[in-house]
Amino acid sequence: MYDVLILGGGHAGCEAAAAAARRGARVGLITFSTTNLGQLSCNPSIGGVGKGHLVRELDVFDGLMARAADASTIHRRMLNRSKGSAVHGPRVQADRSHYHSAITNMISQSAISLIESEVARVLIEGGSVRGVLLASGDRVECRALVIATGTFLGATLFCGLDQVAGGRTGERSALGLADQLEDLGLAEGRLKTGTPPRLDGRTIDWARLQSQPSEPANWSMSAFLPGRRLPQVDCAITRTTPETHAIIEANIDRSPLFAGAIKGRGPRYCPSIEDKVKRFGDRDGHQIFLEPEGLETALVYPNGISTSLPKDVQHDFVRSIPGLERAEIVQPGYAVEYAFLDPRRLDSRLEHRDLAGLFLAGQVNGTTGYEEAAAQGLVAGLNAAAHAIDLASVTFDRAASYIGVMIDDLTLHGVTEPYRMMTARAEFRLHLRADNAATRLGQQAIDVGCVGDNRRRAIEERRVGLVGATRRLDERARESELSAEGGPVMRSLREWIVRPEFRDAAIARLGDGVGIEEVIADVQYAPYLQRQRSEWVALREDRNAHIPSNFTFSAVSGLSNEMVERLSVARPESLAQAGRVRGITPAALSALHFALVRAAA
Repeated sequence: MYDVLILGGGHAGCEAAAAAARRGARVGLITFSTTNLGQLSCNPSIGGVGKGHLVRELDVFDGLMARAADASTIHRRMLNRSKGSAVHGPRVQADRSHYHSAITNMISQSAISLIESEVARVLIEGGSVRGVLLASGDRVECRALVIATGTFLGATLFCGLDQVAGGRTGERSALGLADQLEDLGLAEGRLKTGTPPRLDGRTIDWARLQSQPSEPANWSMSAFLPGRRLPQVDCAITRTTPETHAIIEANIDRSPLFAGAIKGRGPRYCPSIEDKVKRFGDRDGHQIFLEPEGLETALVYPNGISTSLPKDVQHDFVRSIPGLERAEIVQPGYAVEYAFLDPRRLDSRLEHRDLAGLFLAGQVNGTTGYEEAAAQGLVAGLNAAAHAIDLASVTFDRAASYIGVMIDDLTLHGVTEPYRMMTARAEFRLHLRADNAATRLGQQAIDVGCVGDNRRRAIEERRVGLVGATRRLDERARESELSAEGGPVMRSLREWIVRPEFRDAAIARLGDGVGIEEVIADVQYAPYLQRQRSEWVALREDRNAHIPSNFTFSAVSGLSNEMVERLSVARPESLAQAGRVRGITPAALSALHFALVRAAA
């Protein structure tokens, strides 16, 4: 008997197991292979815009991902650095081997029992989960179960028109469990994702390519750990060519995606190269980032050419790309189609509304990406422990966290394609910055009892540092006039901070210390946050605002292509109707409301 059983050893499963154990639950983790915990199955990277925000929030709760990323970083880049801090996206390239070792070590140091087996069925009695039946015939009982099967649930691998059961190359598919969940009426449909071929870096002509070095800045994914540890490596940039596109177009009928073998919809924001060539026929090239997979391997991940075309076609089109004329493919790219369950049948704790004690996390809920999976694992693990050992539930407010935005989007709107986190999904994104995750969520993490002593002290020290930095700002803002040579005289240090040309001087006057950058960002964003709150209040008051029948949604600034497509198909007649369109986010409603107000002015 376990308090909590976790099914799956990927990012969602590992985070769920660790989170439940941190709350004091007796945890068992069931996986096909105990030697494959926390694998970076696709891109060897962690973070990015929106995704990096999730990792920082997960880290506040003593999650695994940020620490494993820091232990394995071989290349780092802060995306959107030229823009405001609200959309800065911390992203690192990870050494696959080091990342896997870091996750394995952290799991082994937790009170988690590893069970290497396949689950044949979930045991249900009286509308509640009671355990699982293993393929061996053994019964394992539990009070709460987290299903985090990733892409393995009823999964099929495709390379050309060849297909085989499996959730990752060389590994099995969870077929029996998929059949049971379908029989129970829990399966919603199928989705698709893919990966590019892996290249032998020794056969790449690096001298011909644009180099992209790692940033010298010594920031880390975890806010509470030191920065750089491993040696850093350069990435490189190249592009597809018209010849590449011609090869793909000539063989498009051999793609399972276009031959009709794959039924599931793939991720909109990470399409395969054959999908790009079909959808963007006017482009003569698509960018490719060549990303080394580790310090002790020659494998290179060509980010941007995910494909399920046959091996011979992959060989030909890869060698049509500058710098890759002699490149050898070590592992062909492939697509995987898998079953997912409807997240609208979950509550905000990720517990199933119809089966007590059943929690779902990760790609089984229709999401894509390591970071989205890990964050769901945190939520499911915390609440599975709460269910099992009678603790307080843990929910995340979308106004206070990207985790809350994601859970709210999933459980309210569901998915029709793999869900990916982006800053545009959050209506309060100016407040939900990657640099203030500990301020937003630190006290909640302490209150739910899932952080260790070191993390607790770090959160409290940061809080004290912020108070001190704010006090110094207020004191010095009241001092005598400040001036800069050749510049205007200003009466407030706060005025200096919001002017880019005087920002460094303002920071120097405040002095070094914990929280300085965060306090400065708070001051910079304060007027915009106030305006944003006012706009949101006005939106709620104007829910019945009319939308003209000829309204052009594509002309609305701030609406993503996904939101434009959904609204253009639904043609809502009011803001209230727009809010009921499946997949429309509060951020999209806010942008639409602003456009309607401006048009009426």
